Formats: sequence, C-alpha cells, structure tokens
Amino acid sequence: MKSNSVNRRTFVKTAGAAGITVSIAGCSGGGSDDSDTIKIGILEDQSGNFSINGLPKYRSSVLAIEEINEAGGILGREVEYVAPDPQSNVQRYRELAEQLILQDDVDMLTGAFASNTREAIRPTVNEEEQLYFYSNEYEGGLCDNTTFAIGSIPEQQYGTLIPYMIDEFGPEAYIIAADYNFGQLSADWIRAYVEENGGEVVGEEFPPLSVSQYGSSINRIQDADPDFLATVLVGSNQSAFFTQAENLGLDVPMASSVNLSQSYEHVRFDPPTMEGMHSAVYYMEEIPTDRNQDFVDRFYDRWPDNEYIAQMAMSPYVTLQLYKQAVEEAGTVDQQEVISVLEEGMDVEAPSGDLSLKGSTHHMSHNMRLARVEEDHSISFIESDIVEPSFLEEAIGCDLTEQSDTTQYSLEDADDFRSYIGNNSF
Repeated sequence: MKSNSVNRRTFVKTAGAAGITVSIAGCSGGGSDDSDTIKIGILEDQSGNFSINGLPKYRSSVLAIEEINEAGGILGREVEYVAPDPQSNVQRYRELAEQLILQDDVDMLTGAFASNTREAIRPTVNEEEQLYFYSNEYEGGLCDNTTFAIGSIPEQQYGTLIPYMIDEFGPEAYIIAADYNFGQLSADWIRAYVEENGGEVVGEEFPPLSVSQYGSSINRIQDADPDFLATVLVGSNQSAFFTQAENLGLDVPMASSVNLSQSYEHVRFDPPTMEGMHSAVYYMEEIPTDRNQDFVDRFYDRWPDNEYIAQMAMSPYVTLQLYKQAVEEAGTVDQQEVISVLEEGMDVEAPSGDLSLKGSTHHMSHNMRLARVEEDHSISFIESDIVEPSFLEEAIGCDLTEQSDTTQYSLEDADDFRSYIGNNSF
C-alpha cells in the first residue's frame, strides 16, 4: 500500500470544481510529512435530495477540524480541508473523489451519504489505496483494506429493534424500503430478523428514491394490517410518506434504522405525525448526558441555524478524533502507517459514549439505544447496550489485519446466516 509521499499517477480527468470550500491554513498541499498542513477531503451533500443529512455532516467535520486546530492541530500541523459539494449526484461523487485523491492529494478522505455514492467512489479509493472513512450507518458487509465504516450496521440496528417490535406488538411485519442497494439489503436483514424471531413479513415494496406520493402504498399497508411497519425511506422525497400516512389515517407502530435519528422527522413534522416510531440509534441530539450536551452546545454555537444534529452528524466528528489519534500515534500522515495503527484497535470518547474501533474489520462498536417517539414528538429511550460489529468477523471471516480484501458481503455470503442471526439479538 503506497504512502502519500509517492506521487500518484497523472490526473487525466478534469473534475467539476464548483462549490469547493477550502480552509487555508498554509500554502502547501497534503501528501507529505514535509508539508506545512494536513489535508482532509470532505464529500458531503451540502445541497440536493440528501442535504438534510449531508449538510449537518459537513458542519460536524468543520467543527471537528476547527477544534483540532484550536488545540494545536495534528503533530503540530494545521489541518485544512477541501469540501466540494457533490449535490446528491452520483456522477459528481465519482468526479470529485478523483479530484480530491488524484489532484488535491488529500491525506484522508471522509464522507458520502447514500450507499450508491460510496460505491461510486470506492473503485478510485481502492485503486489509489486511499485512506477513507465512510461516516454513515449503512447496510453492512464492507470488508475493505482502506475503508473504515464509522456508523452502525444491521446487526447493531435490527438485532436491537426487531425482537423488541415482535415482543411488543406482534409477529406480522410489512417492509417499505428505498429501491437501491441500501434499502434492498436492509430489507434482507429485517426479513431475516423477523423470521428468526418467529415473525412473518406480510408485504414489502421498494419505491424509487424519486417517489414522493404514497397513497397507493398506504392503502396496501392498511389492507395487509400488519402488527408493525418497518420503514427504510431516505431523502427529502421519501420522507413525504409520513405526513401522507398521518393524513390518510394509517395507525400502525413503525420501526426504522434511519427515519427519526437520520432524517429527524420528529423535528421536521408536526405532532403527532411520528408518534409510535421506534428506532435503534447510536446517536440522537436528545441523549441525556453531560458529554452529549456539551457537544450539542458547541455545535449550535458554531452553527446556530442548524435544524437538528442528526445521528450521522456525530460520525464525522468521531472520524476526525480517530484520525487525529491514529496520526499522532503513528507519528506520520503516511496512510499505510496510519491504517496499521487503526487496525490495532482504538477507543474514542464520542458524544454518544465510549466507543471502540474493531481493527480487524474496520467497524465501530456502538452504544445502541432503543428510542420511541411520543405523541408530542418528544423522545423516550427505552433501553441501551454496547453492541459489537460482529457479522463480518463471525459469519464471513473478514480479518483485514491478516488478509487483503475490497468486497462488500451480504447475508447470502454467510454459510449459516440463520444461526448467526439467532445468536446476535439485543
């Protein structure tokens, strides 16, 4: 795996440069321990369909970098960032990732929201052996040499959520999920956890990301009369489902790993639209701890017009803390050496609690909290526990300290996924 001190191949494709935001802390670029600065590339949706998620993530990265610089930087060097806006567009992600990696020669790359945008940039990340932090919850399964996944994954989300929903409301579930890899693979996990816990999926559908009218879907759900509805709806268009469901009288408990903590519908919509939504979360603004309140205060002091600090707005902040620790322990920005330090495992004091990076799989443990929306849209936390990221290691055998891999695995790749599911519930 190459060091950033080696010049990368000639940048042969001109990437769109509109919307670039750079915090200049010196004239030198990234890519060398001789540079005056350390350069971070940030790819977050500051506009477009996913900006309700991407903009708080971008702001969290900036807050972390500013705080790091105020405390003396990393290895005594200022951190600068280059943050072009992908505008929720897959092609722009490809172009801008090439620009950040091949032209700007960033020491570390972070960002991307939707899984299809992560997959759009990962070929370049893999080819150039770029240290990359994917700061999102996602559908899981990524065993990748240079990618570190900071958010929660299905065994942490649905192993917490689905057994509770079946015990509390009954065994029949209906799934509505976005029609792309994240929604489809998440539905596979939901279905597996439902069936392994004695339940049954009585209906499912996968609307495209562009869909914003849900009258027919709501009618089908009402006809199926499930005990609970599992939703994996993402972006501004699909969030329209919830107001339409309220208007059409859909009255069924809901469960989601994304709606609520990710898209903060309980803040954006009037009560009681989201009453009865349950979510397994690793972060919400409402977590009642002094450490979290301190983070919330600092965030709003920096970004007073921010609407809500969503779950994945914490992940970029944690990402920068991990990166700082790893670089300082390595004593260099050499990407291979930083990765080697990260693969030894690392603890971090996150706003959500004390977390650990599992070096073998490049995934994080999380303090998963089971949250419920009340009639007035306040949040109740029902239970919590530290949940390890176990699927890749236990069911697939992923160990990136021993083997090289860039594969995204799914439940189908596990020899005995039902045994794994049965042994990994909250």
